[in-house]
Amino acid sequence: MTALAGYVDAIGFLRLGGLYTSFMSGNTTQLGILAAHGDWAHVFWPASLLAMFFAGAVTGGLVALLAGGRRAPAVLGLEALCLAIALAAPILHEPEAVAMLPLAFAMGAQNAALQLKAGARPGTTFVTGTLFSAGNALAQALAGVGPRWGWTSHLLVWISMLAGAGLGAIAHGRMGLEALLYPAALSAALAFATLAMAAGASSAKAG
Repeated sequence: MTALAGYVDAIGFLRLGGLYTSFMSGNTTQLGILAAHGDWAHVFWPASLLAMFFAGAVTGGLVALLAGGRRAPAVLGLEALCLAIALAAPILHEPEAVAMLPLAFAMGAQNAALQLKAGARPGTTFVTGTLFSAGNALAQALAGVGPRWGWTSHLLVWISMLAGAGLGAIAHGRMGLEALLYPAALSAALAFATLAMAAGASSAKAG
């Protein structure tokens, strides 16, 4: 899921000329700079992406709550739908930049697919905290107060984002916006796979 977010973010970045569909820290920084300079003509896109990400987070959270034990397939299904809408934008003769808004919505929703853990839900569309966790876990390992290789799991999540972004850039270079076909198909496949797993788990409990 993190690799998928990196893939989508790379396409959004290339299409929007430096804005993001999942990295809202970057969009917030750019929004602040534009506002400070009074560049109101260019405030619309970072503000819109932030609003769509937030709306996606709210909607994804509501879908997850309503879905209960089938949170992951429900949220991933919503994400696949949003990616399909973005993919269809050129067919509907919508401006390409408009197609990026459903991507931000999808990335906001994706984080709700995971269960709460220790009172917090791990994010799948950003890796700043993950990279810090890797460094902190490595420090504990070096000091002998933590697992020797515990930091590697955090680092693998960061590598997933990096690999996804690289693949997204390559696919975009070859296919343009049609490169969104792959994450849309992957989200749908994950939705069906997690639905089957949830159904299997329910059957096992009933048995």
